[in-house]
Amino acid sequence: MGFMLAAAGSAVGLGNIWKFPYMAGEMGGSAFVLTYLICMFVIGLPILVAEWLIGRRGQKNPIHTMEDVAKAEGRSKNWRWVGIIGVLGSFLILSFYSVIGGWATDYIVIAAKGSFVGMNGNGTSQLFENFLGSVSHLFIWHTVFMFATAFIVALGVGAGLERSCKIMMPGLGLLLIGLVVYAALVSGPAFEQAFKFLFTPNWSAITGKAVLAALGHAFFSLSLGMGIMMAYGSYLGKDVNLISTARTVVILDVIVAILSGMAIFPLVFANGLQPGEGAGLIFVTLPIAFGNMAGGTILGVLFFIFLTFAALTSSISLLEPTVELLEEKTRLSRVSATVVSSVVIWALGIACLLSFNEWKQVTLFGKNIFDLLDYLTSKLMLPLTGLGTIVFAGWMMNQQLIREELHLGPALFALWKFLCRIVIPIAVVAIMIYGFMPQK
Repeated sequence: MGFMLAAAGSAVGLGNIWKFPYMAGEMGGSAFVLTYLICMFVIGLPILVAEWLIGRRGQKNPIHTMEDVAKAEGRSKNWRWVGIIGVLGSFLILSFYSVIGGWATDYIVIAAKGSFVGMNGNGTSQLFENFLGSVSHLFIWHTVFMFATAFIVALGVGAGLERSCKIMMPGLGLLLIGLVVYAALVSGPAFEQAFKFLFTPNWSAITGKAVLAALGHAFFSLSLGMGIMMAYGSYLGKDVNLISTARTVVILDVIVAILSGMAIFPLVFANGLQPGEGAGLIFVTLPIAFGNMAGGTILGVLFFIFLTFAALTSSISLLEPTVELLEEKTRLSRVSATVVSSVVIWALGIACLLSFNEWKQVTLFGKNIFDLLDYLTSKLMLPLTGLGTIVFAGWMMNQQLIREELHLGPALFALWKFLCRIVIPIAVVAIMIYGFMPQK
């Protein structure tokens, strides 16, 4: 249970609560949701199982796990590059993820002060712009969020990762259900409108762009390609059924994303706002709703607490692969490994937060530091790691041993091989090609 909640906590993060609603809003609601659900189970679940499978075989950090498992299978040790890219990706992602986690944390305080009361779109936009322009605010809250992440990870797998997720994940669930109930009570007919928006099939809205976006989001929503799940898999015993556990994690991840939509869109529709507002939906659009409804201040505080918790459950998993690597390869204790890696990530995060103000004009390849790291990881490093993992599991490993380990019958095993060898590699390559295409 502790492992399952930790894995679900890694998957449940800003992608579910911040990114999923605005992507659904931009891409036709139900058309995106239905495509996303298919991709989660057809693409995401097998890659998740493959990462756990390899991690459990290797019992080490992702780099040495890939090297040892490849050696045991009679393959080149260069497969360790799958682990190297994954660990580096999670390291870089946390540097800017912590900055966004700091935004969510500070917005708890902003909401508690009643700052949203009576605000219109111009007011919330100006509030957010002023916030991004304040180096001291971003610095303080990035530091607070990173410290909380490091503190939990330093406690260890049992006392830190599992115990925190045993508390935070049920708390997240209760808080999210409460937000959905509240939205249903205060939004009236808008709740039904939101339900239809998310679940009434609108096949005309399904475009190639929507399909690839759903595929990419499903891939990244489960923390795949970051070395995280491989690192978590190294702590698993042989008694854990990988497929049933992965299925549970995927279902929990999907439920949180759907409930997030059902908590957010009724408020959006009830207040005459547009669902396709994009990335500003949570930090710019929702505060308008919170500021112009009965009990909006309390709801705003609860919502940003929820967002912070979700960000924290993912950030601790992003730090774990690097800490595990330092623990195994150096004489550093877990606490020392956590401190060293956290300080470096925190320092890189400062460069990311300066991208919104003092270093706004500093660019490389036309992108500021924040956007460049986001682009490199999401468009290149994560898909490469995911592709390498699924190709290795599907083509390089002894398939009979995999069948026995996963307890698959002939039909399901044939499906597993077809997905791992053909469908998923093609899908991941499609994501990468789409990611590098000019976006309209």
